[in-house]
Amino acid sequence: MGTTSRERFVRVLTGKDADRVPFIKLFGGTGAIVDVWARDYPGAADYIDELIGFEGTWRGWNCTPVNMMYCKIPEPVVLSETETETVTRYGDGSVGVSISRDGHHFGHSLKFAVEGWEDWENMKGKWLNPHDPARFPKDWANYVKLYNNRDYALQLTCGGVYGFIRRIFGDEALCYLFYDDPELVNDVMDTYIDMCIEIWKKMVVDVEFDIIECWEDMAYKSGPMLSQTHFNEFMAPQYNKIRDFAGNAGIPIRLVDSDGNIMELSKWMDAAGINCMYPFEVQAGNDIEVMRSTLPEMACIGGLDKECMARGKNAMDEELEKVRKFIPLGRLIPGPDHFVLENVPFENYEYFMKRLKQIIIETGF
Repeated sequence: MGTTSRERFVRVLTGKDADRVPFIKLFGGTGAIVDVWARDYPGAADYIDELIGFEGTWRGWNCTPVNMMYCKIPEPVVLSETETETVTRYGDGSVGVSISRDGHHFGHSLKFAVEGWEDWENMKGKWLNPHDPARFPKDWANYVKLYNNRDYALQLTCGGVYGFIRRIFGDEALCYLFYDDPELVNDVMDTYIDMCIEIWKKMVVDVEFDIIECWEDMAYKSGPMLSQTHFNEFMAPQYNKIRDFAGNAGIPIRLVDSDGNIMELSKWMDAAGINCMYPFEVQAGNDIEVMRSTLPEMACIGGLDKECMARGKNAMDEELEKVRKFIPLGRLIPGPDHFVLENVPFENYEYFMKRLKQIIIETGF
């Protein structure tokens, strides 16, 4: 019977007995606050996690400082700057613009890092060596001591099968690439996932991990950003590698993070060896109850509409009542479906989270 945050997290998501589900932050990370809270409560970042009483650490589970992306990449260079816009060339060759207007900040890409084989071979040769010792912090041995005495779940991190390639090509170019140069798609995905596995092999010698998490964000409100045919051809073989590695290393949870409507995507992931998805954004049309009934082996995290926190106490109470129905479904940790926006007062966030904790404890398991 699981009674620590780590035990509850793993046992609940793998369908085993626990005293209750864990109460985790899920989105935002350690000390995360929005700008308006920092203005109204200048010390909030220092005490918010303790005030609310989150269990575990960071999001409720944690990751390591091992570098799973580019290694020894050049520093970014500012190309131009005005009062409202900054154009920056990043070390991978991509160019982006950051815009600040009326107290709001946003940005977009002007050029992606890779446009074809030449750019890719350059990136692969320079920055994606899995055996570069600089990937590990110099004090890795001290981290190992901490991790081997922890009471929270810990992940091996993957920048994504789809997530990595979309980051370097951009979504539009990638859509064409599936048709125009499938060999390049396969080479990028193979290289990145094989690199991750080589790094993970070193890590599991030192530490027992609970999760492999892949960041994907490969869906929008209407569903996945690619077809099931392309998923099965390009992505499923990579997830099979991850599943096999996890099985050999004794890692029970294979987790994918994707925003958007992931109801259909979860079916594909389930067939490819993924056994947990999040965050099940409510506004995108996700339905936790349908998911748990149709995919009994697929665990779920999230599923509560964060926007209710901007609508007041009654809306929050109504949304939180879902928790009493969700928990008995099993393999589910309820929480907000993303971090809140600036339209949510601090007091509302505090109320929602503390009430969520109370319901979790009352409901048991």
